[in-house]
Amino acid sequence: MPLNDLLIRKAQPASKPVRLFDGGGLYLEIAPSGGKLWRWKYRFAGKEKRLALGVYPEISLAEARKLHAESRQVLKSGIDPGEQRKVQKLTRLDRADSSFGAIALELLTMRAKKNAKSTAVRNTRIVEKDLNPYIGERPITEISAPELLAVLRKMEKRGAVETAHRARGIASMVFRYSIATGRAKHNPAQDLLGALEPTQTEHFASLTEPAQVAPLLRAIWGYEGSTIVRAALKLASLLFARPGELRTAMWADIDLEAREWRYTATKTGTAHIVPLSKQAIEILEELKPLTKRGEYVFPSLQGKGRPMSENTLNSAMRRMGFVKEEIGKDGKVRTSSTMTAHGFRAMARTVLDEVLGFRPDYIEHQLAHAVRDPNGRAYNRTAHLVERRKMVQAWADYLDKLRAERNVVRMQGAA
Repeated sequence: MPLNDLLIRKAQPASKPVRLFDGGGLYLEIAPSGGKLWRWKYRFAGKEKRLALGVYPEISLAEARKLHAESRQVLKSGIDPGEQRKVQKLTRLDRADSSFGAIALELLTMRAKKNAKSTAVRNTRIVEKDLNPYIGERPITEISAPELLAVLRKMEKRGAVETAHRARGIASMVFRYSIATGRAKHNPAQDLLGALEPTQTEHFASLTEPAQVAPLLRAIWGYEGSTIVRAALKLASLLFARPGELRTAMWADIDLEAREWRYTATKTGTAHIVPLSKQAIEILEELKPLTKRGEYVFPSLQGKGRPMSENTLNSAMRRMGFVKEEIGKDGKVRTSSTMTAHGFRAMARTVLDEVLGFRPDYIEHQLAHAVRDPNGRAYNRTAHLVERRKMVQAWADYLDKLRAERNVVRMQGAA
């Protein structure tokens, strides 16, 4: 017998689900809790299936019959109504979440489970601070290369060239993910390769002769500015990490007991392990009372939960006389550098190879460069970790000797 509203209202729950049939496979299921759900039982490709049509009384008897009739027409056309419902649901979700900001949040949330915490926080900060205010609510398919470039130019204008490049890389990831999930067909960030001001990736001013390195180390250890900046300069020489990775280092990624710093390398996007020498551990232990309450090992001197700024270390180098500014005859200010924060990497690569005699592949791994095995496959992050522990300790001991002695002593390297 077909259902009516009075019968439905009077129907009471039981210890097990109760089903009231209306005909053609349509029925109202009453759960023991009292909830009432419209369902349709049908067969497709020889298999019995069920499709939920909605909750009563939000979906009335008349509305349930209409949905039932529409679903039966779909079935007659040879389409599984249940599968069609799934596709429609995904389509609605896609339309609702088609903005750049929504897709970026979806991607960052997914990648946060795999990335180091510092990487996840940095990428989220760039999206929220530098990208979303301008394109966050824009449909992903409507963002053009010129529009994205205008956003990146804002970062360049404030001197954050490195951040602009990172933001382009993050935007590119968002567009690639959008293409993979069917929400976009083009990646405008890819079109901007070469459009931004170049970052200093080659020929950074550096000191590579041991006799030149000694005065630099003595200047760093005697630096009279901020204690936190002095510690950052010390660790820059000991760890020779990329300046951007060092200044955004987070306490959550540092394991003092294991003597390791784990993070995601910015250039390669791979997990990286930095063994810590005893000298590096001592510096970090000294920093704990000063910065451990926050997320960053080197917080911004301005506070507000941000990491140290991009130019802080180079500004300190300038104060120590390793970066000089001169006024030319044309009245323009020119900068001449004997050393930059990034120069510690070139210094370490040269001295570890030519003076201490360590294998180049150990050095490249420590620099977080992409190194491949004889078969062309990328080494994993633990490659040569034991040897690299010995290398960073030998490096730290060597720097101690340089700093303490006027005459440079050549140490015996490792095979």
